[in-house]
Amino acid sequence: MKGTIRLPVQPKNVVVNPSAEELRKFAAEMPNAKRTEFKNLNIQTRVTARSKGSTYVVSDTPENHSDQTITREQYRKLAEMQDAYIREQDMVVIDGFIGNDLEFRTPARLIIEKANANIAGMQQQLYYTGDPVIGTDDFEPTLQIIYTPNLKAPGYPNDRAIAVDLENGITRVINSDYFGESKKAGLRMWNKIVYDRGGLSLHAGCKIIPVGDKKKTVLIIGLSGTGKTTTTFTKQNNSQPVQDDFTALMPGGKVYATESGCFAKTFGLDPKFEPTIHRAVVDPIAYLENVSQDEAGKLDFFDTSYTQNGRATFPMSKVEGAGDARNLEKASVLLILNRNENIIPAVVRLKGAQAAAYFMLGETKGTSAGGAEEAGKSLRVPGTNPFFPLLHAQQGNRMKELLATCDMEVYLMNTGRVGGTDDDDRSKKVKIPHSSAVVKGVAEGTIKWVQDPDFGYEVAESVPDFDDPELLQPRRLYERQGRLDEYKAMVERMKKERAEHLQKFKGLDPSLIDAIR
Repeated sequence: MKGTIRLPVQPKNVVVNPSAEELRKFAAEMPNAKRTEFKNLNIQTRVTARSKGSTYVVSDTPENHSDQTITREQYRKLAEMQDAYIREQDMVVIDGFIGNDLEFRTPARLIIEKANANIAGMQQQLYYTGDPVIGTDDFEPTLQIIYTPNLKAPGYPNDRAIAVDLENGITRVINSDYFGESKKAGLRMWNKIVYDRGGLSLHAGCKIIPVGDKKKTVLIIGLSGTGKTTTTFTKQNNSQPVQDDFTALMPGGKVYATESGCFAKTFGLDPKFEPTIHRAVVDPIAYLENVSQDEAGKLDFFDTSYTQNGRATFPMSKVEGAGDARNLEKASVLLILNRNENIIPAVVRLKGAQAAAYFMLGETKGTSAGGAEEAGKSLRVPGTNPFFPLLHAQQGNRMKELLATCDMEVYLMNTGRVGGTDDDDRSKKVKIPHSSAVVKGVAEGTIKWVQDPDFGYEVAESVPDFDDPELLQPRRLYERQGRLDEYKAMVERMKKERAEHLQKFKGLDPSLIDAIR
């Protein structure tokens, strides 16, 4: 569909809400796009991960934000430069909604260079676009992303800038051709909308697990690369995946969806362990980004010669048995994923302020999804949500408030290793079947728990279909290997570091700090 609509910028030419077929045609013309053996498109980008160091909240009151900011005057100069550039460009407009609940959905718009039509196509798969109001004068976007991958921003890191204007609901992305910047731009601004409505946006997948004649709503939070998508799509009790990446948790446990599709990490994608994701990724309408392929189009999901952060988008309609968030029961389980390699058990049960504290710690080992500056490093991202644009202490405080309004149980899951790194032959891997057994046991209430003497949380004494007690209680592994002194030293260090870390968040409820001592 071509037409003229009210835009905050004036392109040379604009294509408004083209069909999925038109967008694939535009994308196929890109010089960095290749057809794969499955007839879908694979695009190799210049930028292979999110550019956190180039991302700024626009504010003249930086004390109201934990992340870095630029002034409104700096933003004005960026906007003028981008607007002038767009006046000479062919652009594409994609309209849709973040969320599908009529009472909660947010109208959103992407304005992107036609030269990077794959980003438009990928975003179209994630927006909810089925409403007839789209394409009419009644569609008024609350959030807008103005995206110019081929314009440089001199003076900013890597000549790149992502400027987040929360006040006006506009994010400007300059000089990145990585799709994740489009996806997160809308969700980052949506974070504030949810918070202002009394809830909390979670960097979380969501699934429905049938247990007897009941259906349990399970939320899975974690940084990219911790196994959030894998856990969401694994089929315990013929469970139904609902959301892959972001959800809103409201008072009383009400959950809202955000996206009509999935942005999945493809590195290590094995049809044996992740058949649901694999089937969707190899569908002809999926878009691939930075996945290794040879000249004949054959894909290699295990090759990391270019990047380990290969990705794919696909509609949830391509996911067998996917559920609709509008039919969800109130949240009953929250799983906090932690990809670690020391003394964190495969699963622990958390309660009260302790649950909010571990949510706030957001500990994990960095993955390639966060770029080279994060890969392999120990990270602590509050609420495992690097896209919360306000003061991070507000996440922990709000989570404690929300937990007091509902019956949701909270668990910490380690999806990494116990006892050391992968090149340490004394260590053990928490494998996908282990994590799947944990999720099933949590949903069915079949795990036997005992109090951990060191950290005060509950650890599993046994989990059905889980074959390694040392992954459930790492102290056993360290004791058997004669490393108990190492274990005890690590306990004391972690308690100290955790308390010191939480104390850095100005305004954080003191009970969260006390809960992890």
